[in-house]
Amino acid sequence: MRLTTCPLDCFDGCSIVVNENRVLKGNKAHPITQGYLCHHLNHCRQFDRVEEARYLGQTVSLERACEILETLLQTYVPSRTLYFKGSGNLGVMQSVTKTFFARHGAVFASGSLCEEAGTSGIVQGRGADLSLSPLHVKKSEVVIVWGRNPSVTNSHMLPALKGKTLIVINPVKIDLAERADLFIQIRPKSDLYLALLLCRLIATKGMEDRSFLASRCSNYAAFSAFIEGFSLPYLVEKSGVSLEEANALLSLTAGKKTSVLVGIGVQKYRFGHSVLRAIDAFAAMAGLFGKEGCGVGYISDSGFGFTSPFKIEATKVALPTVNFGDYDLVFIQGGNPLSQMPCSSKVQEGLSKAKCVVYFGLHENETSAKAHLVIPAQSFLEKNDVKLSYGHPFIGRMPKLEEATFAISEYALTQRLLRTFQHSPLEEDTVILERMIATNSVEKEGFLMSKTYETLPYEEHFYTPDGRFEFMDSFDEGEVLEEEGFFLLAAKQNRSLNSQFVTDDYLYVPQSLGIKQEERVRLTSPYGSCVYSAMPSSKLRDDCLLLYSGAKNANMLTPYATSQEGQCAVFQDMKVHLERLS
Repeated sequence: MRLTTCPLDCFDGCSIVVNENRVLKGNKAHPITQGYLCHHLNHCRQFDRVEEARYLGQTVSLERACEILETLLQTYVPSRTLYFKGSGNLGVMQSVTKTFFARHGAVFASGSLCEEAGTSGIVQGRGADLSLSPLHVKKSEVVIVWGRNPSVTNSHMLPALKGKTLIVINPVKIDLAERADLFIQIRPKSDLYLALLLCRLIATKGMEDRSFLASRCSNYAAFSAFIEGFSLPYLVEKSGVSLEEANALLSLTAGKKTSVLVGIGVQKYRFGHSVLRAIDAFAAMAGLFGKEGCGVGYISDSGFGFTSPFKIEATKVALPTVNFGDYDLVFIQGGNPLSQMPCSSKVQEGLSKAKCVVYFGLHENETSAKAHLVIPAQSFLEKNDVKLSYGHPFIGRMPKLEEATFAISEYALTQRLLRTFQHSPLEEDTVILERMIATNSVEKEGFLMSKTYETLPYEEHFYTPDGRFEFMDSFDEGEVLEEEGFFLLAAKQNRSLNSQFVTDDYLYVPQSLGIKQEERVRLTSPYGSCVYSAMPSSKLRDDCLLLYSGAKNANMLTPYATSQEGQCAVFQDMKVHLERLS
C-alpha cells in the first residue's frame, strides 16, 4: 500500500491509497477523505492523455520536442514571450516553471479565472483568507450554503452538514435546497444587497454581537453609518429577497453556531470583492469569527504561512483580458484558454496571431488541438509534489509512484531550460518541497497540517495591520445590467472539472419558457452569438439560463473584462438574449 494525494482543483485534497494493482482508493484513516474518492479520481485512468509530443501536427520524440522549445525560446525576444499557467494541477511543484520564465524575462499572465475577486475582498477585511474545514463545520449548528454546491465541488463536506439547520442561497435549486430549512432562490448579482439587508436588519433589531464589535473590529461606527444610508425597501428591491425571507434567516441563525460556505458564483462580477466584504460584514456583526463552529469559508489561500519556494519578479498582464496576439511565443501550462477564458472570439483571434503556441499539459483539449508544439506532462503519480488544500489544513505529500518516459515533469523541464540558458539549476525537488513544508507545518495525530490551524481561524487575531476586522465603507456596482434578457450562469457538475473529463454541452432553460428538449436556440450577448441545444429545467429561476463550466462555446458570450480588484474574470456580469430557431 502506498499513499499519495489528489492534485485537482478541488476543496477536498483527498488522501489516496494506491494498491499493488494501481487502483486508487480513498484513505480511510484520513480525517477528511474518510475512505472515498470523487468521480474524477475513481475514473481518472479512463480519460485520454497526451501520450506523444508533436510539432506542427507531426509526432516527435519528447527529446526533440524539448529541443524545439529551446530553439523557440532562443528565437523569440523574451519580452514577446508570454507565460500562461492554468490550474489543472494544484501541486506546489507546478509553479516551478515560473522560475525559468522569470529569469528568462518572459511576461506573465497574472490573475484568475476563478476566485481572486472574492479573495481580494476577504483579505481587505480579514488580512488573510483562511479555510473552514469539514471538521470545523461539523461543530456548527447552522450552515448557510451561499452560492456553493458541496455535492459537486466539495463532497467531503457533506457529512459535516448532517443534522444541521441548513440554509441554501442560490439562483439554482441545487439538491441541498430540497432538504434545506430555508431556500432563498436569489436573483444573480444581488448577493451583496442581501448581505447588506441582513446587516441592516441586525442593526435595526439590536442583534449585533456588541462585545465582538468592540474588541475585534476597527471601524464599526463608520460601517453602521454606511448601512444606515440604505433604506430597507431599497435593499429588498435590489436583492429581490423579501423581508420575510431575510428575517427567517436571522431567526434560524440567532444565537447559534453558524458557518457560511460561500462559492465563487457570488463574485463573478466587476464588484466581486465587495460581495465577499459584505458577506463578511454580516458574519462580523453576528460575531461569527474566531469561534468553534462559526465563520465564513471560501476558497482559501492554501499557501498562507508557508514560504513559497518560487517567488519571482516579472512583468505581468491581467490574465482574463490578456491579448495573446501581442506575443510571438505563448507558453501554456496546465490550462485550456480556448475553452475557459472569457470572450472566446478574442482568445481565438489572439492565439491565431501568435507565431508559436506551446501547450504543456496532461490531457488533450481545445487548446492542445490548436498548439504548434505539444509537450506531454507527467501525472501526479509520476513525479514528486505536495498538495496544500484550499478546503482544509492538511498537507498531502505526493511521492513519485510510477514511471512515464513519454512525458516530462514541470521540475525536469525547468531544470533543463535553466541549464540550457546558463542559469543556476535548482536543488532536488524533494529538498525544495521538504523545506517548504517545514516553514509552517506541525504533526498532529499522525497527520501533517498547517501550523496556522493549531488555533481556530481568527481566534487570536485577524491578519490586518492592527489585528482587527475591517468593515467595508463603500462599493461601486459598476455598469448596471439592462432590464431585458437573461442572466447566464456558469456552474460546475459532477462529471467534469471545468473543461477536464466529461462535459455537458446543453443550454439549460426554465420550463416556463415552453422550450422543448433538444430544441435549437440562439444566445446573443454584446460579446458574441452561439447556437445550443436546449434542456428544460425546473431548477432555474425564470430569468436565468445555465451552461455548465466546460460546455462547448460557453465563453463565446462572456465579458472581455476584469474585476475591480483581484484581476479576476467576470463571467456573469452580463445578460444574454435568447432566440428560438425554427
